[in-house]
Amino acid sequence: MTARPTEVDEETPLLRSDSQGPHKRKHTPIPWSQFSILLILQLAEPLTSQVIYPFAPDLIRNIGITHGDETRVGYYVGVMQSIFFATQAMTVLHWSRISDHIGRKPVIMTGLLGLSVSMYCFGLSRTFWGAVISRSLNGALNGNIGVMKSMLAEITDSSNIAQAYAFMPIAWSTGATLGPIIGGSLSRPAERFPDVFRHAEFFKTYPYFLACSIPATFSAIACIITLFFLKETVRNPLSIRQLLRLSPPVASVKHDAQLPKSLDIDDESRPLPLRRLLIPRVIVAAANYAFLAIVDITLRAIQPVFYSTPIALGGLGLEPQTIGLILSLYGVTNGIMQIFLFGRIHDRFGTKRVYLAGIASVLPVFALFPFINELARLEGLSRTVWALILGQALLSIIVNFSYGCVFIFITASSPNKASLGSVNGMAQMLVSIMRTIGPATANSLFSLSIDEQHHYMGGFFVYYALSALVCIAFWVGTFLPDKTMSDEDSEADRS
Repeated sequence: MTARPTEVDEETPLLRSDSQGPHKRKHTPIPWSQFSILLILQLAEPLTSQVIYPFAPDLIRNIGITHGDETRVGYYVGVMQSIFFATQAMTVLHWSRISDHIGRKPVIMTGLLGLSVSMYCFGLSRTFWGAVISRSLNGALNGNIGVMKSMLAEITDSSNIAQAYAFMPIAWSTGATLGPIIGGSLSRPAERFPDVFRHAEFFKTYPYFLACSIPATFSAIACIITLFFLKETVRNPLSIRQLLRLSPPVASVKHDAQLPKSLDIDDESRPLPLRRLLIPRVIVAAANYAFLAIVDITLRAIQPVFYSTPIALGGLGLEPQTIGLILSLYGVTNGIMQIFLFGRIHDRFGTKRVYLAGIASVLPVFALFPFINELARLEGLSRTVWALILGQALLSIIVNFSYGCVFIFITASSPNKASLGSVNGMAQMLVSIMRTIGPATANSLFSLSIDEQHHYMGGFFVYYALSALVCIAFWVGTFLPDKTMSDEDSEADRS
């Protein structure tokens, strides 16, 4: 008698569920050749996003849109930050679904080229709306986040996915380290390096172009690396002409790209329609990613504004280069902790516990903002104030552990391997919406809080509001499943 094959439909989890019992399997090595390329490619996005943070408040002041009103700086900085995610939210799901059909490489190359062109344009912007249009182009053409996560899931399995995600923050941390350094040190080069740029009228006219050109050039180089060295993980991808004509060939993930056995179900399955992806486990995982993103982005958005705002108005009055150094220290430390601690902490405590602990850690970070400002009013920028600034930056690292966990949940929630791009794209669309709302809302609340006319809750209303948001995100996290396949493998290894 022939054994019946396992039936697979949209309710079949990508990584086996807890009901299948604990098991022990051999640990699969990470495919470093392709994984390293993905890490390099992912560096492009944090570089382009983080490079503007140190000089964004200075840019807003100098283009004159606030007319000298310091309390309006945070609002316009938030709008400029949010517009990237607004346009990304409109297109990221479509890019991810297209990658399920035409392949990952064409979409990644388009995104990298879009990053490059838009950053050159941003450096040439001399008006607020010019900067907004450049950021809009950046977001609309960049669908790489969900696509690269799909590729990562396709070259790993449940035995090594946590280890892989422990290395993923290298890209973001490196970008978060180099971006602020580049933005803080290379903005206004004619003033900062007069011996070199004294006679360069171009850099006097466009004081932020040099800082923007570094990540723009890197993105262009990354596009070339993708073309020649990144291997496609979709077998028989459709051409654009076939896709538009809805031709019959079916794209499926190829085996020689080191696909995990846990993903090897129904090799010829098609990407599922969007309505069949709207099942509880996908929705819960995507919702948690969205809430994690808005908690994190609101923190990262108000941080540089708080640093640059004068002490009397509720900030610290730091210079752009100092802000860049603080954010860079955060980035370096975050990368080291993620590499050496995330995998061990995840294996020890489990995906859900680590995720919830990361969310909860943001509460004391927000609580420190008003405390640091009050102390700075009394003592100025004393050693105690600097110790609290650095301590707060290091404490904010813990929330980044939640990203590796939520990526594991999203991967595990996908109904089948052919829908990985769509599931990641749907989750990224929700995240982009939250990141659209987050910076503008947080910085508007900051501006409203320090406004002398309103001055809600002593100027600290923004921190109470964002702390309430953290509590909601923690509550949403309680709906995540208690275990994933990755947790079972960790338990089996310890037994």
